[in-house]
Amino acid sequence: MAERVVIALDAMGGDHGPGVVVPAALAFLKHTKDVDLILVGREAEIIEHLGTAKAEGRLRIHHASQTIAMDESPSKALRNKKDSSMRVAIDLVKAGTAHACVSAGNTGALMATARFVLKTLPNVDRPAIITAVPSLHGNTHMLDLGANVDCSAEHLFQFAVMGSELVTAVEGIASPAVGLLNIGQEEIKGNEQVKQAHELLAASSLNYIGYVEGDDVYLGKVDVVVSDGFVGNVALKSSEGVAKMVRHVLRESFTRNWLTRLSGLAALPILRRFRDTFDPRRYNGASLLGLRGIVIKSHGGADVLAFENAIHIAEKEVHCNIPERISHQVGYQLDASRRGGERVGTTA
Repeated sequence: MAERVVIALDAMGGDHGPGVVVPAALAFLKHTKDVDLILVGREAEIIEHLGTAKAEGRLRIHHASQTIAMDESPSKALRNKKDSSMRVAIDLVKAGTAHACVSAGNTGALMATARFVLKTLPNVDRPAIITAVPSLHGNTHMLDLGANVDCSAEHLFQFAVMGSELVTAVEGIASPAVGLLNIGQEEIKGNEQVKQAHELLAASSLNYIGYVEGDDVYLGKVDVVVSDGFVGNVALKSSEGVAKMVRHVLRESFTRNWLTRLSGLAALPILRRFRDTFDPRRYNGASLLGLRGIVIKSHGGADVLAFENAIHIAEKEVHCNIPERISHQVGYQLDASRRGGERVGTTA
C-alpha cells in the first residue's frame, strides 16, 4: 500500500479507556514507521493522558463527546450515541479517513454499529468474530465467537471461507486446514445445520479436513475452526478458564514452601516459556470479518501491551487488504461449492 496507513482508536472504550489506549498508541508508534493513529474521544481527557509525549505529527485527536458503557444495550447505543468515540471511529473508516478501527468497547455495540455503518461485503450474510488461540504448532483461528448465535449451513460455510482467506493473508499459509467444530468426528453426529455445512465444505475447494472436536483446536492439526457464535464463545471462554486455573495451580504449587520455591527457581525458564505461550495479551485483537472495512475488537480489560497488539493486527489486515480478498473468495467458493454439489447429485 503506497499511502500511509491510518488507524482510528476508540480512546474511551474498554474498562480503562484512555489510560490504556493512549500509552498503547504511543508504544505502537515507537515500533512502526508508516502508520498514523487517530485517538477518538473526549479531547481534554486524551490530552491529559498524553501529557508531554510527542509523536512527531503521527498522532492526532478527533473529539467525540459521548461514550458507550460496557453493559449498554447495543440498540440504544446505536440509536442514541451517534457522537460516541466508537461510532465516530467507525465513521472515520466509512469516510476513508482511516483504514481501520480498533476498540475495546462493548462487543455488541461495536458489532451493531460496524454493521450499520460499514455494511456487509457482497456474498456475506453476517459478519463473524475471529481470533487466534495458541496450539502445539503455532496458533489456530476460531470463528464465530459470539456475533451469531443461530447460524444456517451457508453462514457456517461463509465463516469457513472468510477464516481461511484471513489465515492465508496474515499467516502466509497457502491452503489452511479448515475444520467444522462438532461433538464427534463421525459422519452421523451433529445437528442438521452442521451436517449441511459439512456437505457444502466437502464440495468446495477449501482444504476442508472434516469435523473436529474441542481438543483438536489446540493440537495443531487444524488452522481454522468454524462454529456458530454460541458454541464458539463457550469453547473459547472454557479454554481461557482452564488456562487461568493451570496458571493458578502452578503459582500455588511453587510457592507452597521453601522447597517448592527452590524447585520453582530451577524451573523458571520453563515456567516463563509457558507463561509467554499462553499469555492472552499476545493474542488480543479479534477481527470482525465480513464488513466493508476493518474493525478489530480488543478485550475490554486489555492492558497496554494487549491493546498495542490489537493495533498491530489492524495494521496487518490493512496491508493484506482483507475485505477485498474475502469478498472475492466468498463468491468464488460459493459458486465452486454449488457446482460441486450439483456434480455429486448427478453422479448419485
